[in-house]
Amino acid sequence: MSKNNKKVFWEGFRDGFPIGLGYFAVAFSLGIVAQNAGLNPIEGFIASFFNVASAGEYALFTSIQAKATYIEIAIITLVVNARYLLMSCALSQRFNPETKFIHRFLVGFGITDEIFGISIARPGYVNPLYNYGAIAISVPLWSLGTSLGIIAGNFLPARVVSALSVALYGMFIAIIVPPAKKNIVIAIAVAVSFVLSYLCTIIPWIKNFSGGTRTIVLTVLISAVVAIIKPIKDEEDENRSKK
Repeated sequence: MSKNNKKVFWEGFRDGFPIGLGYFAVAFSLGIVAQNAGLNPIEGFIASFFNVASAGEYALFTSIQAKATYIEIAIITLVVNARYLLMSCALSQRFNPETKFIHRFLVGFGITDEIFGISIARPGYVNPLYNYGAIAISVPLWSLGTSLGIIAGNFLPARVVSALSVALYGMFIAIIVPPAKKNIVIAIAVAVSFVLSYLCTIIPWIKNFSGGTRTIVLTVLISAVVAIIKPIKDEEDENRSKK
C-alpha cells in the first residue's frame, strides 16, 4: 500500500469512527429486538455484519420473531434495503473507470446512508481505500453493538428490555419526521402507511396474511403510487421548466 493510500485509508477510518459510535448505540437497541426473536450473540453479530442497515435488520428480526417464511424474509429485507442499490449506482459513477470490479464489489458491500454521504462528498474520484477505512471501524462497531444488546437482553429485567425496545421506535420516528416536515408528499405517504398498516390488521382475509407479507405489499404499493402521482424531477427537468 502506497503512502498516499495509507493516508486515504486512515482518513476514512477517522471519518467512520463517529459513524461507528452512532451505529453502536442503534445496534444495541436492535440487539434487544434480536434477542426477542431468539438469536444468540454470535448469530446477531453475523446478521448485523452482513446486513448493515437499521430498518433492514429490524424487518429481519421482527420477521424471524413472527416466524415468517424464508422467502418472505428475503423479499422484505430486499425491499427495505432497495435504496442501497441506488446509492451504489450513484457512487460507482465517482470511481476511476479503471477501478477493478473487486473494489467496486467490496465498497458496495459496505454502503450505508452515512458512509455514502461522506464518500460522495469527497472531491474528485473516490478512492476505495477511503471506504475501506470507514467500513473497517463502523461495521464491527455495528455488529458488536447488536451482540451486546442480545447479551444485555438476556439478563436485564423485563421492564428494562421493554423500554430499550421502545427506544428503537423513537429512532425511526426521528428518521421520518424531519423529511416529513419539509415535504408534504412524504408526510402524507407516512400517514397513509400508518392507516393502511392498521387497517390490514383488522380487514377480513387480509389480516390472515403474515406481517411480513403485508409490509412487503404496502411498501411497494405506497411507494409506487407516490412515484406515479408525484415523481421527483431531476435537475434537467427543473431547468427546462424554468426556461
